[in-house]
Amino acid sequence: MSKSKAKTTAPEPVDERIVPQIYLITPPEFELSVFPDILSSALDAAEVACVRLALATVDEDRISRAADALREICHARDIALVIERHVLMVERLGLDGVHLLDGPRSVRKVRADLGADAIIGTFCGASRHDGMSAGEAGADYVSFGPIGAGALGDGTVADAELFQFWSEVIEVPCVAEGGLTEDNIRAMAPMTDFFGIGEEIWNSGDPAMKLQQLYAAMS
Repeated sequence: MSKSKAKTTAPEPVDERIVPQIYLITPPEFELSVFPDILSSALDAAEVACVRLALATVDEDRISRAADALREICHARDIALVIERHVLMVERLGLDGVHLLDGPRSVRKVRADLGADAIIGTFCGASRHDGMSAGEAGADYVSFGPIGAGALGDGTVADAELFQFWSEVIEVPCVAEGGLTEDNIRAMAPMTDFFGIGEEIWNSGDPAMKLQQLYAAMS
């Protein structure tokens, strides 16, 4: 998905006939000498709509080098590449947009800074109100999660009721991410536009094969 296509081909509001798309999230840490090949194999294993560069480091040089490598891989396959948090790096590195982590709070300003063509998404946890506010502020998509319960965070889970409401009422596409399994992907598939898949495949022995398995569960 190219930058120009990223918004024009975004899925319509969910209904029974639409299969969700994959929104692939990089690991928070990876070796640049080997990860591009791993990513390439994953992108060739299943259809991916967008990749999020989500490095935990704040080392500008490391982020820039990673973005340069991943941009070539993604854009060669017509896949959009967005970066997590670092708004100022979007235009400098030729990326397609940014994924924010603060719900609706900075969406309006970032939209004004980056313009209408940039992809702007934001994480809204399990808050319907934050998601709606983000959409009204100009977000192209909102992400909710985690979907599966775990020991991390405060235990709050974005449940099926939230996604059911969103799919029936709201036009802004949504991403389901965090704690994904084949079972909850299968259950949530009729109610979401994208699945944000990350650690679920990178922590497996064969990311490409694991992605294929999760993709199969979407339909």
